[in-house]
Amino acid sequence: MASVEAAAEHERILREIESTDTNCIGPTLRSVYDGQEHGLFMEKLDARIRNHDREIEKMCNHHFQGFVDSITELLKVRGEAQKLKSQVTETNRRLQDDGKELLNSMEELKQCRVQQRNIATTIDKLTHCLPVLEMYSRLQEQMRAKRYYPALRTLEQLEQTCLPRAGQYRFCSIMAENIPKLRTQIRDTAMSQLRDFLESIRKHSDKIGETAIKQAQLQRSLDSSVSTQPRALIGRRVRKEAAAGAGTDGGSPLSEQDSGILDVEDEEEEEEDVPGAQDLVDFSPVYRCLHIYTVLGLRDARLVLQPHSNMHETLEGYRRYFNQIVGFFVVEDHVLHTTQSLVNRAYVEELWETHSVLDQDNYSPIPVSSEQEYRHYTSQFPLQDPELEKLPFPKKLPFSEFVPKVYCQLKEFIYACLKYSEDLHLSSTEVDDMIRKSTNLLLSRTLSHCLQYAIKKKNVGLAELVQVIINTTHLEHCCHFLEEFISNITNVPPDTVNATKLYGTSTFKDARHAAEAEIYTSLNAKIDQFLQLADYDWTAPVQGGGTLAPSDYLTDLIAFLRSTFSVFTNLPGKVAQTACMSACKHISTSLMQLLLDPEVRQISMGAMHQLNTDIKECESFARAGPVAGFQGDTLLLAFSDLRQLLDLFTQWDWSAYLADYGKPSCKYLRVNPHTALALLEKMRETGRKNNVFAQFRKTDRDRQKLIDTIIKQLRNLITQHQS
Repeated sequence: MASVEAAAEHERILREIESTDTNCIGPTLRSVYDGQEHGLFMEKLDARIRNHDREIEKMCNHHFQGFVDSITELLKVRGEAQKLKSQVTETNRRLQDDGKELLNSMEELKQCRVQQRNIATTIDKLTHCLPVLEMYSRLQEQMRAKRYYPALRTLEQLEQTCLPRAGQYRFCSIMAENIPKLRTQIRDTAMSQLRDFLESIRKHSDKIGETAIKQAQLQRSLDSSVSTQPRALIGRRVRKEAAAGAGTDGGSPLSEQDSGILDVEDEEEEEEDVPGAQDLVDFSPVYRCLHIYTVLGLRDARLVLQPHSNMHETLEGYRRYFNQIVGFFVVEDHVLHTTQSLVNRAYVEELWETHSVLDQDNYSPIPVSSEQEYRHYTSQFPLQDPELEKLPFPKKLPFSEFVPKVYCQLKEFIYACLKYSEDLHLSSTEVDDMIRKSTNLLLSRTLSHCLQYAIKKKNVGLAELVQVIINTTHLEHCCHFLEEFISNITNVPPDTVNATKLYGTSTFKDARHAAEAEIYTSLNAKIDQFLQLADYDWTAPVQGGGTLAPSDYLTDLIAFLRSTFSVFTNLPGKVAQTACMSACKHISTSLMQLLLDPEVRQISMGAMHQLNTDIKECESFARAGPVAGFQGDTLLLAFSDLRQLLDLFTQWDWSAYLADYGKPSCKYLRVNPHTALALLEKMRETGRKNNVFAQFRKTDRDRQKLIDTIIKQLRNLITQHQS
């Protein structure tokens, strides 16, 4: 029984050895050696090996003939392969021999193509480089010949066109580096020539001015004379110069009127030619410099005339200085008419303007942070304001910088008049009278002109205009201090019978009134800018529920007015109230014009409700009292016309209107029947166009009939009152 089990175990081990991976065969073999009959196992193993060998032999015998046949075929293929190899080798040898000439030709062709490409590239580069070299050579010739304007044109073409095309070459970079230097050289040369021209102007300006003054005197004597002497002799020289001016470099022929200021005949010898500006001065540097600086983008050069230090010692010094001034403007006039855009009429007129401290003023109240600063300003200007003195520091003076500066300059002018009169051997009364009259001229002409100019400037805003009014008010109040100042330095009592009174008060009043008018105009212009943003939907339907919001443009307009009128609190008198009332009336009138605009052909009840909401917002602004001083609801009167008109339409109260029209107790006394008729016709037009099927809805038909009936009644009402 034990042998049977051992045989079965050995059989199992053999199957495991045949079927198990050799890496895992160790435990299997260990079980063989752990047993007692490993000899028997070895016998069975040998028997199994012999059995497998027999099977392998049978298999080899079965496939042996096919293997032999395959080897035989392979040997035959080897012989054929040797033949094929020999043929390929021979073919390759013949191909190499035959293609060697072709390869040589291809290499030669390659070299020719490279040379051809290099030649084409060289020609292309030379095509771009040669114009650069030629143009640079031309530039050098122009510079040597001092032909600077064409040289600048050549520089511009060289820099913008030729050099970018030429490429990155060393000679191109050297030229590019030299271009700014050459441009600077041309500019400096042109400026040097212009300086020489300006020096010649300074040298000959007194002669030119003297000639122009003589001509003006002659012209005035001719205009005032009743003589029938022909004026051909006077125009002869003018026409002669005009003809000569036609050939001026860079200029244009002068008209007789323009060139007449430059030349004049001598009063004693009418036939003798007096040298004019073109005879004394060569204007060609101006035209050259104009052309050059136009290309360079620089157009600023001015000549300043200053009086000689000893000018006041002799009358001739004054005469020469004034002649220089006149001569300077004669030259400016000539340049104005012989060039384009070098100078303009506005610039020449600006030279005549009086520049004052008003130009540098910031139009803001003066801040003072200490007692020392406060005393500094009150020492310059006689400020008397007890309430301001009680306020703690820091605080602000009500006026801006130009008030104390103007007051100080007035006092300096009075001092200068007094010093001027020292050597005139005048009595105290005559000196006092002369100073007062001169001061009046300064106030009524120069200062008044400066104030008007400051008010009319385009960049002056509402805040600046308010400050101008405050400033002129303080200057007006200080006029009696100036009269006392004149009396103190002349020792002439101000109550002298023949003493001239200063009428600077009227000057400052006029300036203040001009500023007030400008405030009203500017404020209305600002309001118009907001009203231009109004975008009403004139055919909007009536909203079913909720409250309408004011239009955005109107909300912004009210906010602007609130901030603006907060600045008006310091304005004197009724200016703030007038400005506020004017603004409200302007808003009301403008909105009324929107309703009656012929372009608006249809108006719905929804649009009327929106406009009614906007008017309520305006009325709320008026009730809030944007400026102090209005009694009750006075400001609301500005919107009364619109209010009654909108109430009539939104409440549809036509029976009361038609019944009470013309009576003093009429609820809608301010509603014009023509206005009401125009709006009703626009509303009827809206009903016709929007209600296509109105004939099928009884409510729409009834409303249209009611509107037609009211229109007929309004027309009858208008006819009755017209008759």
